[in-house]
Amino acid sequence: MFKFLKNSKNARELDGIIARIEMNASNNYKDEAQAALRDLDNRFNEMVAAGILNERQMHEYSSRISAYKQKFKGYTHKDQKATW
Repeated sequence: MFKFLKNSKNARELDGIIARIEMNASNNYKDEAQAALRDLDNRFNEMVAAGILNERQMHEYSSRISAYKQKFKGYTHKDQKATW
């Protein structure tokens, strides 16, 4: 996803979770997309606490996570109204 992280093992892990989010969201698997977002947020916070990510990486991923959180507000099947 991010060019400056291309060869990083940690970046591949976070990018894999982001790919899961995108795939599930595009297939309308709302609960799975929400679960993947929680996984991304938890793993990101673990990496930050361990000092694995540099400042630029922290900024890029935190802004990405914030964008997903905004996008997925109210993005669940239970809030979906039946129209038939």
